Amino acid sequence: QAWTGSHHDLAMQEATSQTVLGDFEDAVFTHQGVTSRFSRDGERFMVRTDGPTGELEDFEITYTFGVEPLQQYLIPLPGGRLQTLGISWDARPEEVGGQRWFHVYPDEAIPHDDPLHWTGRNQNWNYMCASCHSTNLVKNYDARADGYETSWSEIDVSCEACHGPASHHVSWAEAGGTGSDSNNGLLFQLKTQSVWGFAENAVTATRQGEAPLGDQIQRCAPCHARRSTMSEDYAGDRVLLDGHRLALLEQPLYFADGQIKDEVYVYGSFVQSKMFQKGVTCTDCHEPHSLKLLAEGNALCLRCHQASAFDVPSHHRHEVGSAGSACVECHMPAREYMVVDPRRDHSIRIPRPDLSDKLSSPDACVSCHEDQTSSWAADAIVSWFGPDRVSARPHFGETLHAGRLALPGASEDLARLSRDSEAPGIARATALSLLESVPGPVALEAVEATIADRDPLVRLGALVALEGMPPAFRDQLGSSLLQDPVRAVRAEAARILAAVPQDGWEEPKRSAFDRALADYEQHQTQNADQPWAHVNLGIVHVQLARLADAGRDFETAIRLDPAWDVGYVNLADLRRQEGREDLCESVLRSGLQKVPSSGELQHAMGLSLVRRRQLPQALEYLERATRLQPDLPRFKYTYGLALDSAGQKVEALEFLERAHESHPRDRDLLYALATFHRDAGRREEALRWAQKLLEVAPESAMTRQLVEELIR
Repeated sequence: QAWTGSHHDLAMQEATSQTVLGDFEDAVFTHQGVTSRFSRDGERFMVRTDGPTGELEDFEITYTFGVEPLQQYLIPLPGGRLQTLGISWDARPEEVGGQRWFHVYPDEAIPHDDPLHWTGRNQNWNYMCASCHSTNLVKNYDARADGYETSWSEIDVSCEACHGPASHHVSWAEAGGTGSDSNNGLLFQLKTQSVWGFAENAVTATRQGEAPLGDQIQRCAPCHARRSTMSEDYAGDRVLLDGHRLALLEQPLYFADGQIKDEVYVYGSFVQSKMFQKGVTCTDCHEPHSLKLLAEGNALCLRCHQASAFDVPSHHRHEVGSAGSACVECHMPAREYMVVDPRRDHSIRIPRPDLSDKLSSPDACVSCHEDQTSSWAADAIVSWFGPDRVSARPHFGETLHAGRLALPGASEDLARLSRDSEAPGIARATALSLLESVPGPVALEAVEATIADRDPLVRLGALVALEGMPPAFRDQLGSSLLQDPVRAVRAEAARILAAVPQDGWEEPKRSAFDRALADYEQHQTQNADQPWAHVNLGIVHVQLARLADAGRDFETAIRLDPAWDVGYVNLADLRRQEGREDLCESVLRSGLQKVPSSGELQHAMGLSLVRRRQLPQALEYLERATRLQPDLPRFKYTYGLALDSAGQKVEALEFLERAHESHPRDRDLLYALATFHRDAGRREEALRWAQKLLEVAPESAMTRQLVEELIR
């Protein structure tokens, strides 16, 4: 009864007069010059809008998707596809701006050849949405036909989606509910048997009694996390990483301090929280079947936090009953998605306005006090609680921010964070992933300290950090995880070790690698309807010297998405490795015909022409790449080197110095400036640039050697 009418119950429905909320009485909606019309054809719901070719066509809507605060609509296209229309119905009441058609990308023109157009791969229900909106969903993608025969047992999120196959439960019930089965015949009994209570004089509750039966959070996580699916046979009594690869706190998904930015849902935020660390579960706040909160307003939080300590002005510093006195406004600020859908950050953090300016992250205080600044809010907190209120709470966000920008000392701080057992596992894993770009003794020590961590996400991060290290270190440290009990860790170990020479491997190591590689390949095959999966396979197959397989992988990626430059770049590089530079150029020219605005393709073409000693033509492509993607210092570095090789040494130095102004911490640019001046006999100028490089890369032995050489 509680479940009936819930968001799970109404997650997906056949389009009928009872389920469709939108206005189909010949309603008209115009977005960026495209006018769509919504109408009825008897019992059918129709929309006339721009189709796969950009021409206006009539399409039938066969399913609704969600109910509140918006409802989306699914349209069948050839190949068993269901596509999500970009125009949605605002289901909110009219008095708050609802009851209207709107486009989920309101400020963007989305033509038919745009990756975000409703007919495209990125709006495909079979891949993007289906597994979390229906029960026992089997995607059934046919790679040869590039089509689907997707099936489900129930159209919505039903009982078995959470509790597993229920035949034993039915037998238990038919027998009168008797027997020794404490789970009532359910494969997953998620009910919490323990309660929260207050110890004497405590202001926050602690769990009393037995821990929850099964890991409830892991069962909820697959549909409430930003992740990719590794296997459809995932069983929710295991950790999330057994069936999925979780996204870390990376750009552009999260702000550096872990606050939500892109659509990351809830799990990646919640595991950052102190609540998670203390054992709070989803159903401590949400009724599991209706999904409603267990209490309204602050009363929900006061179930575990004493009102006398927290629901008072001395704590929240706002007038009682005002928005500022609401726990969630400070500790779970909302961010709006899909135009009308505010979602609260579940990291349940203490506001840190002192960090917002440093990290360019949201500040809960100024989200309400729009006429003020974060500095004003930080000063107010110090005046209320004293300076120790901030200094006593260092935040991992500062470390991750420094790591993203490769600031001086970032490697040491990232390594310390990775070893901090009190920090959230997702933050520790992210710190390790950032160390991948700065391999060296500091990163190596961090990997050695975390490669056997009890948190599988941290072990996964340690493997990512290994990617930037020499093969011997990868082999020495990564091999131990080929037989890890968690699938995502095993698969990552195989990916990291694919480039390691295997001549000296003996059993059982070789068999362990083969099994882990099968896990990795299954992950990519599970996502075979996505071009990135084939590129991932191709890269590993290149490393394993399976070049014919790699060629087919890259060609498949191009076939699935001819407008994605990555497929062409990798196929061209494979042809180069095969010594077929003519085919390399042919692939790149084909790619440039499809994606002329790709800086990656322009850059790759320039390098191909350099290798063929066609330097004047190469310079044109390399220069064009720097203009198309001015934020990539790698392109500017290459163009500077090419100018120098062409004898344009003055122009090369001038260009590299301008590039340095835009990317003052890029090591390659600084190294080029130092060595170009050195080779020209300007040792004093070379030393100046080398010392700047040393400030950026103090751990680099090569840089120290260069400085010592120039001083002598």
